[in-house]
Amino acid sequence: MASSTASETEGPWPCSRRMYAAAERVHSAYGQVDLVVNAAGVMLPNPVTDGRADEWQRMLDTNVAGALRVIRAVTPDLIAVAEAGRTADLVNISSIGAHIAFPHYAVYGATKAALTYLSQSLRTELGPRDVRVTNIEPGLTDTELADHIDNAELAGQLGGMFDALTGRAADDIADLIAYTTSRARHVNLRRAIVLPTRQA
Repeated sequence: MASSTASETEGPWPCSRRMYAAAERVHSAYGQVDLVVNAAGVMLPNPVTDGRADEWQRMLDTNVAGALRVIRAVTPDLIAVAEAGRTADLVNISSIGAHIAFPHYAVYGATKAALTYLSQSLRTELGPRDVRVTNIEPGLTDTELADHIDNAELAGQLGGMFDALTGRAADDIADLIAYTTSRARHVNLRRAIVLPTRQA
């Protein structure tokens, strides 16, 4: 991975130095990064009128700024891998919430809409350099996201949806990522919306 100046690694985001250090550890252990799955996220639904600015900031920091930090840290490797004629993939995990509005999930949905747009825009920058960018938008999925919810009514609603719709396991998303990134390097499955069959 190309070295960076102190100002680039520190930048406006204090965690950037740690992100670069983590990327360097991966790079040292496994060589150049050829596949990145940007899956970190936090979902804290509450009415916007509650004004929970701390939750908004946490979602923005994790779902948007965190994704950007990862992208900045690994993009040099992805470009180098592609230039060497090998397959290079950036996979961002967004959400169906980027397109479908759910009451009290406005800020979460907005962060995922930002990630969906970021993926689309990154394709115009990285695609010509043979780096594939895929945006996956899951619907109801059984992950730890539900554990973050501190609103008993909304947590109950989400639990009811799982009972009614039979949410998918995280392994289903992993399987989709494996399929997407195993295509020939000149084929980019740009975007996948993946829902439980019962979820309209």
